[in-house]
Amino acid sequence: MIDQYGPPPTSDEILDALDPEQRRVAKSVDGAVCVLAGAGTGKTRAITHRIAYGVLTGVMQPTQTLAVTFTARAAGEMRGRLRQLGVAGVQARTFHSAALRQLQFFWPRTYGVNAPRLVERKVPLVAEAVQHCRLRADRAELRDLTGEIEWAKATQTAPDDYPAQVLASKRKPPRDAAEVARIYAAYEKLKAGQGRMDFEDVLLLTVGLLDDRLEVREQVQAQYRHFTVDEYQDVNPLQQRLLDLWSQNARSLCVVGDASQTIYSFTGATPGFLLGFRHRHRTAEVVELVRDYRSSPQVVRLANRLLTHATGEAAKHRLELISQREDGPEPDFVEFADEPGEAEGVARRVRKLLDQGVRAAEIAVLFRTNSQSEGYEQALADLGIPYVLRGAERFFERPEVRHAAVLLRGAARSAGAADDAGGLAAEVGAVLVSGGWTPEPPGGSGQVRERWESLNALVRLAEDFSAARPEATLADFVEELAERAAAQHAPTVEGVTLASLHAAKGLEWDAVFLVGLTEGMMPIHYADTADKVEEERRLLYVGITRAREHLTLSWAMSRSPGGRPGRGPSRFLDGLRGTGSGAPGRAAQGRSATTGAGSSWGPGEPRAARRAKAGPVRCRVCGRGLTEAAERKLARCMECPSDVDEAMFERLREWRLGQARLLGQPAYCVFTDATLTAIAEAQPGSVNQLAAISGVTRTKINKFGEDVLAIVAGRDPEELADAYDPGADEDPGSHGDLAGDPAAELPGDLPGELPGDPPDEDAFPVAGEVPGEAWEVPRRRAPDEGFPSSDPRHAENSLRSSRKRI
Repeated sequence: MIDQYGPPPTSDEILDALDPEQRRVAKSVDGAVCVLAGAGTGKTRAITHRIAYGVLTGVMQPTQTLAVTFTARAAGEMRGRLRQLGVAGVQARTFHSAALRQLQFFWPRTYGVNAPRLVERKVPLVAEAVQHCRLRADRAELRDLTGEIEWAKATQTAPDDYPAQVLASKRKPPRDAAEVARIYAAYEKLKAGQGRMDFEDVLLLTVGLLDDRLEVREQVQAQYRHFTVDEYQDVNPLQQRLLDLWSQNARSLCVVGDASQTIYSFTGATPGFLLGFRHRHRTAEVVELVRDYRSSPQVVRLANRLLTHATGEAAKHRLELISQREDGPEPDFVEFADEPGEAEGVARRVRKLLDQGVRAAEIAVLFRTNSQSEGYEQALADLGIPYVLRGAERFFERPEVRHAAVLLRGAARSAGAADDAGGLAAEVGAVLVSGGWTPEPPGGSGQVRERWESLNALVRLAEDFSAARPEATLADFVEELAERAAAQHAPTVEGVTLASLHAAKGLEWDAVFLVGLTEGMMPIHYADTADKVEEERRLLYVGITRAREHLTLSWAMSRSPGGRPGRGPSRFLDGLRGTGSGAPGRAAQGRSATTGAGSSWGPGEPRAARRAKAGPVRCRVCGRGLTEAAERKLARCMECPSDVDEAMFERLREWRLGQARLLGQPAYCVFTDATLTAIAEAQPGSVNQLAAISGVTRTKINKFGEDVLAIVAGRDPEELADAYDPGADEDPGSHGDLAGDPAAELPGDLPGELPGDPPDEDAFPVAGEVPGEAWEVPRRRAPDEGFPSSDPRHAENSLRSSRKRI
């Protein structure tokens, strides 16, 4: 094995660190090579060692090498591994990042003006386009329309061609195809008129520029001679076209992927380019990686069995994984009576793992849709378990982390090397004390704990950094943070991860809980074709293969307590539950029918009072199905008129503020604003009615139920505060009920989010751009630097040209 703390390895040591198949990949540094790499088989290790071997043997020049992938985190990990291997200067970026840098460099030199400004959020512009078409769309429809426009652009479908393309592909648009085409056209016109471009335009404009300008194309092709493409199964036609232009005269091209992990077809991704690579490159070497170093034999067997039932073209090329790890526990299959019971049961199992010594950061709860997160947030918070919502606020954009950046930069300027007595980590810790960090974590799981976890992640990162580079100074660490922030390569924050299956791609944990595995959710109800069902199967496969050792798969028979148990487990579980602790006979033990101490709601109150509603949640005003967490709490659309009692809401807020001060927690740890609004609208008169409101859990009923009902009945909050004894009925195990606002909206799970990149790694320096003082946000151009809205000819012509040629 390579010693990452010692001197850079030799080319022979590079090869010695690999297994036989990985070694074949590493030695294939000339020509084309296709690596079919199963989950957990060390593909990143293989391709980074290949690049390092190519550089050390003189075949590759670092500045002529470009590695592209689909997430900023993956690109950051590649750069980090290459640094450990002693290779500097290699470009590792996302498709969008690499294209944007080229666009910003060549556009002014070609057209005499700056490139169009970037639209970072499409939804507001799509909403404006809907209005221009004299149509209406709610928030959910706007997101669907935005996704549809992204699909059309990724597949190079122009607005005029959209209806015919939808018909030919048998695609089901979110509304009438002719209306979508009108909205799409209006969106493009608005965008061009403002001199702006979206993420898809970054690729389209780059393709158009390289197609139209021979001198630009030749310069780029001379700059890059060696290409590596990770996650190649997720490439869409537009990205493939750009890759073709880049690599037309390349000396080597290495692609890596797994058709069984194609889960982004809704963005235009297709495994066809991976599966057809050997036909397009007749002399290509094909290497299969099947040795699984991540998961136990029990997890690997389950993943293999799942794919034995798969159909379609991708299934023909599935890889049979072989675990290289020691035996672990059998995957567990658990059936619960209802969804709240499933969330509580999973939280109890998480607590058990924590008590056994498994770190919270090594546990994940994965679900099909973001709307499922609320129940698990609440259940974990009720047990005082910290959690992290993957896809929520970015790490480097958190206020405490931004403040830490300022403190560390200031300390680095005034200090020399790290204190030899304590080392770099001790120096970082000493600096962050003034920002709120302490050697021991605070109690509870509210905002104070969240801030501490963020700062502690920086201290742990300093420990890892100094272990890899013992001579590193504080200034070196600040530089490392700057690169990570620009690439959004965040350190691990201690807390159980809550994430959608799409967001979990590329990650791994010691213990994984796959929840909500019912028909209609997995596969999702709108997977109405054989191809879509197979993609859902692959999504479950991705979830299974995230687990190293502990794996639990669960489902609930009804939506709410007391509801009709009319749901069944996912069809994908058929034939998978024959052995081990997951046998069907044992699964019934997981049903949430707890009784005894600590499980009651209150004197004479049945447990079924927790959720009175059964079946899908619909707006009580217009009847539309609700998916947003905040709307489900209110039982109405946000756009529908509210019948909230404003005076009651203010009394509840006044009472909540007093409770938060007594408990030493943020106000939302008592109840969120959305829950208070729901209470003020519903005006419950009993524990049963109060428990039926989303966000009102058993713990909160026991702690606050009497007060809330009293306020609804008209009592003054000040009277309750005078009579309140904070130690009378407090549950010591539930201090800090919420680690985050469950009504917070999660962003979508689309791949290829555009990151910033470290300025010192640019192949083409951007004219006039200098590194920003704050390292947490990449620099954006000022509004007046964009393409003039009065003359968008170059952008429109380039878009038209690229679509025509593609």
